[in-house]
This record gives sequence, C-alpha cells and structure tokens, in this order.
Amino acid sequence: MQSDLTRFYEKQISLTEWFEAIGHPQAKQLKVEDNDKRERLNVLSRIIGLPFDKPTQFSAQDVAARTPEFKTFLRDHGAELCAVRLIPDDPALPKLRMRGHSITDGTKWFDEQAVDASHYRVDFVPHSDSVWATIFVVSHEGIFGELTKGEHNELTQGLYKEHEPITFQFDFNDWQLSRDEPGAKEHLADIIAHLKVTDPAKRDQIKNELDGTFEHDYLAGYFETTASDDRGIWFIDYNRLLGDMYANAAPTADPDALVTGRCGSPGTAAGTVVVVAPDQLQTATLTENDILVCAMTSPDYLPLMQKAAAIVTDLGGVLSHAAIIARELKKPCVTGTKNGTSTLEQGQHVIVKADKGAIYAA
Repeated sequence: MQSDLTRFYEKQISLTEWFEAIGHPQAKQLKVEDNDKRERLNVLSRIIGLPFDKPTQFSAQDVAARTPEFKTFLRDHGAELCAVRLIPDDPALPKLRMRGHSITDGTKWFDEQAVDASHYRVDFVPHSDSVWATIFVVSHEGIFGELTKGEHNELTQGLYKEHEPITFQFDFNDWQLSRDEPGAKEHLADIIAHLKVTDPAKRDQIKNELDGTFEHDYLAGYFETTASDDRGIWFIDYNRLLGDMYANAAPTADPDALVTGRCGSPGTAAGTVVVVAPDQLQTATLTENDILVCAMTSPDYLPLMQKAAAIVTDLGGVLSHAAIIARELKKPCVTGTKNGTSTLEQGQHVIVKADKGAIYAA
C-alpha cells in the first residue's frame, strides 16, 4: 500500500500550510512560531546545552550574490548533505524548503526559486540519515508521542516504510510503550533528560527569554527529534503553541471493536462508511452523516474532511498532520488502523468512538 501512495504523499504540505488551508485563527502565529523554531532551539542550546540541528545562516542576498563569506562556506562544505530553508521576514510570504541533497545542489536549487532575496534568509541545516525519529508533547498529563526507526516524515505524514511507529506515554514515573523494541525506552529516556531543568536559575532564564513553562521540571511543549549513529540526538522542533493546543491529546485505545487505531482527535460520531481512495477524489461526495475512511489524508481530502462526521485512516499517528488538522476541525478521528479501508465496508453503519481509538458496528 505504501508504494501505491508514494506519488500521493508527494502532494503533502507543511503543517502551517494545513492550518492556513482550514482558515485557522492562529495560522499566522503558528507560521511565525515555525519560522523561528531554530532561534528558540539556539536559546535552549545556550542555556541548557540542548543539542539541535544548528543551521548555517546567510541572507538570501549573500547567497544570490555569492559573497566571499558564502563562497568560502560553499568551498569548504559543498559536498555535505543538508536541508535548505528559505525563511521569509514576512509571514505572509511562503517558506520554501528542500532536503536530502548536497549544499552545492541546495545552492543551485536556491537559484531556481523566484523570490525577492531582500525578504528572505537562507538556513543550511545539517542532514544525515536517521536511526530514530520522535514526535511528542510534554504537558501536565505527562509526555506522549510516537517513535520510529526511520525517517521523521514517517511520523508527521504517517507513511512508514518498514517499522510501525511505537506509541509511548510517560506519566513522570513509568513508561508505557505500544510494543517492545530494543533500545527504545532508553532512547526516549535520553531525549527527555535534555528537557529536565532542575536549576531554578536556568528555568527562570527560559521563562524570561522564551515564555517557557515547565511540568515536573520538564520543559513543556511540542517537540520533534532525530538521532543517528554519527551525531547522536538532535532536537529539530520546539513549538510552544502546538504544545498548548495538544496538551490534552494523550491517546487511549479499546481493542474490542471492528477496527482499532489511535485517537487522533476526540469525540464520538455515528454515520455511514464512505471509503475514498486517492483516484476517487474527483468523484467522491460526502454528507455530514458520513464517515470518511481513507489510507491517509492530504490537502486534496480537505473538502471531504470538512464535511465528514468523522475521519478514519489506515496510516498516521497521534500527532500526525492528519490527526492535528482533524482536531482543529473538531472532527473525531482515528488514525493508524492499518486495515480501516479493507475492513470497513462501503455503506456500513458504524459508530466512531475516537477517544477509545475504536470503530464499532452501529
């Protein structure tokens, strides 16, 4: 199924673009928060030594003009892999990005972009193959999220390749993991150890400089990390707004059902199953009494998501983009069912109890 969805996956957009597409009232603030994430990570690196994918930054005008400083950087590091991010100084302008190529190729990609260089900076973010990727929230309910042996977009988009993601929860005392995986719990413990700040002076500094908040001495918020053998753990996102929005999103599950998955967005809805494959998007229609069932969602599914009574996906996790957007649409959503599209039948009457991560016969 994953190979059939590869072309469909390429249509995916960033989470901030999803928020813009649904007209979220905080879309602008969320975009600014995303654009400035590495500035916040840099502050945390300075105060508590947080490891992160520190970029080399230039003004877009420096890159375009090939200033001596940039030419030296390109000469010394051109063969290294990177992600290139074009960050606008105005949140109304688009953020552009490319990843997984050399700095030399990234510079050529920059030259092809039709942007006003006076309004952008360029971040060359170091990149290497990931051994572990994690997405999680630290809140008053504990720490919860997902972990995979694979690339980070397997969590945010839900299209995993080999290893099904592990769902985890930590109540500040004990861990609960959806399955045993050698090294998983130890890796998670290493990650959250970076966020535990016991020094009151450092906590106050983070509060003053970043408006950071703490739970049981752990810095609260939404986080993303990657890890590899050659450079260890890197934090790649710290988002305060998403942390507040999803503080109560810890998942639960009930195995006694037709189909089970993970709670992407809470709530209960009854309706008629409408299974929609990517090649049926042009002809599919839904009503407010229908349950949208699909392999995964993309912007093409947004009109159907807005109409549906609930959403059920084969792929994705508790903090995948599909789950986050469903929550903002206030639609019950169950993600990661694996077999929703093959088990639930077209026209079948069901009850979606998303809080339990379960779909029942009506």
